[in-house]
Amino acid sequence: MDDRLVKLKKPKNLLDLPIEVMPTPARVFIPLQQHKGLPAIPVVKKGETVKIGSKIGEANGSVSANIHASVSGRVVDIKLHPHPNLRESWCCIIETDYANNLAQEFSDFDFYSLRPEELLNKIEEAGIVGLGGGGYPTAQKLRAAMTRELNLLLINGCESEPNLTADYRIMLEYPEKVIEGAKIIQKILDVPKMIFVFTKRYQKAAELFKKKGVQVRVFADSYPLGAERLLLKEFTKIVLPYDKLPIDAGVVVHNVNTCYAIYQAIKSGKPLIERVVTISGNAINKPKNLLVKIGTPVREIIQYCGGLRRNLKKIIFGGVMTGNAQFSLDTPVIKTTPGIVFQDTIMNEETRDCVQCGKCIDVCPVGIFPAMIYRTIRRGQFEEAPKYGLNECLECGSCAYICPAFIPLVHYFKYARLRNVAG
Repeated sequence: MDDRLVKLKKPKNLLDLPIEVMPTPARVFIPLQQHKGLPAIPVVKKGETVKIGSKIGEANGSVSANIHASVSGRVVDIKLHPHPNLRESWCCIIETDYANNLAQEFSDFDFYSLRPEELLNKIEEAGIVGLGGGGYPTAQKLRAAMTRELNLLLINGCESEPNLTADYRIMLEYPEKVIEGAKIIQKILDVPKMIFVFTKRYQKAAELFKKKGVQVRVFADSYPLGAERLLLKEFTKIVLPYDKLPIDAGVVVHNVNTCYAIYQAIKSGKPLIERVVTISGNAINKPKNLLVKIGTPVREIIQYCGGLRRNLKKIIFGGVMTGNAQFSLDTPVIKTTPGIVFQDTIMNEETRDCVQCGKCIDVCPVGIFPAMIYRTIRRGQFEEAPKYGLNECLECGSCAYICPAFIPLVHYFKYARLRNVAG
């Protein structure tokens, strides 16, 4: 295990919380942008009636994904609305009729006879994207992998962010469905070997999967081991250049939650309309692992979880290390929202000058030079930053976490990347 990875605690109370189904909200706010690539094109109009699973957005290009209604009801508007990653985006707002009408019955289906291309088409139609946080359309990732010679499929069950346990609960409560989803991937890619990967903290899930007859591997607890490239490095000792992908090394990595979504799409034709979200933090009264409809606004989740404590200071969508702070209680859950953190404190330490201690370099999991990148950015020399590894940065936040000068390094790096892309 790479000793540069940092050790972060995960609250035990979150691990022990079974998945709870949240009631359908009165309105859902479903963004047309929940994936890499261009936003989906709306295929419904204001005033139109939709059912659960109705397609409301058509994938726009090869790196895009379909969007479906998570409730039945009436489309009351399509307009700009707060978005967890983009500040705002075009959004289809649906008023729920609580009739729970389905666009199609999500019934059992014998999928073993389907050919790989037929399976891929179903995954694409269901709007499945990588649920580990990346949001890359899964069908496109699989199609790209089919063009390479592959020897290993890694199923990522590490979930190393400290406040997230959604993947863990999925593994504990639906192990057979996760495994079936992984086997569908294996069939599509015709890859000879499949291994499930866990951290020691998830030993219970690892033992469960081992009993189900699949091969498992357990690593020590560390962050950010869940990152695809780091998992590959730990497993194969292969260090990928930033412009290469795991498939270039003959390896494909998929997240356990994505496997579960694939199982649902293939087995019963159910599109990606809901997901498990870990609700945590000291400022929420009742932390939960919650199954919510895509498009559920955070204010409804707060209400269902017993409300907020008076000293709420910050809401983060995603993990505390890599997530985004929010400015609106109307921000909805999207496909790539693994958790929501409600914090009762924020760091008030004043940012100081870099003391050149080198700790950020010591903990960087990809071996770049955060302090040097920061200095070039501070000098306005954005074009110099890639020389020190800006493009290889995973934005995991380990450098900022360890920095004794409290410099928000990742914020600088994200800004520099945007500047360099914009020219």
